[in-house]
Amino acid sequence: MDVHLLDGTYELFRHFFAVPRRLDAGGRECGAVVGVVGSVLRMLEEGATHLGVATDHVIESFRNALWPGYKTGAGVDLELLAQFAPLERALGALGVVVWPMVEFEADDALASAAALAARDSAVARVWICTPDKDLGQCVAGGRVVQLDRRTRAVRDADAVRAKFGVLPASIPDYLALVGDSADGFPGLRGWGAKSTAAVLARFTHLEAIPADASDWGVALPQAAALARTLREQWALALLFRDLATLRADIPLFERVDALRWAGPTHEFAAWCDAVRAPELRQRAQAVTVARG
Repeated sequence: MDVHLLDGTYELFRHFFAVPRRLDAGGRECGAVVGVVGSVLRMLEEGATHLGVATDHVIESFRNALWPGYKTGAGVDLELLAQFAPLERALGALGVVVWPMVEFEADDALASAAALAARDSAVARVWICTPDKDLGQCVAGGRVVQLDRRTRAVRDADAVRAKFGVLPASIPDYLALVGDSADGFPGLRGWGAKSTAAVLARFTHLEAIPADASDWGVALPQAAALARTLREQWALALLFRDLATLRADIPLFERVDALRWAGPTHEFAAWCDAVRAPELRQRAQAVTVARG
């Protein structure tokens, strides 16, 4: 079997800016929710059998206490924020397993679900459906891979290395040095993508990087300055790596079969009526019938 893990937060943002606005029967904006539900149905129509969706029920997480500049919901369109809880309810009505995260982030749930699924020898491949570079750290060979559903690009371990210049295991170290503007931490002064990749390709993790740049064995004209920055900002580098390290030990489920889609619940028809989308009910019924 294959397991599909979907980044519900990314999908909601993507559809909010891509699909027309629409109102439900109560006059509330629901366009992005309808778009994501339709997209999940397409996954089921294309053969997905075991599926879990992670969402950021709230944008803030434990990381905000570690770094004051970490991302928050500030500046996010209120109509978008208001659709997170309705999305979770809609997917639940469709019969899809949903993990609404509060203390942790959706990315942590995806990392944990991928780790749990990969332990099951019956799982042929785990598809982490998001282009988010953070999830590159969860990729394992060709068995646990990322899928960008918009471009259909698949990122296995070789593709992670081709894109970032480092192994999947080095992604948190890489982000610690170059920073992650999407998550709100800047990285270390002077460390760019090329210099970081050159050093980590050789040493893998921060702790293995020699204090003296002459021992790096890497031809970088600014190596001495980079080594000095790393020494001076060592504590900051470790903090940023902690921010970038996904928590992969959240007990989301005990058995992979808990993710098997068994059809919509009795609430799905009423939801389709409320959002004026009878075609979604018909599609769900068609998939259910096709699977016997």
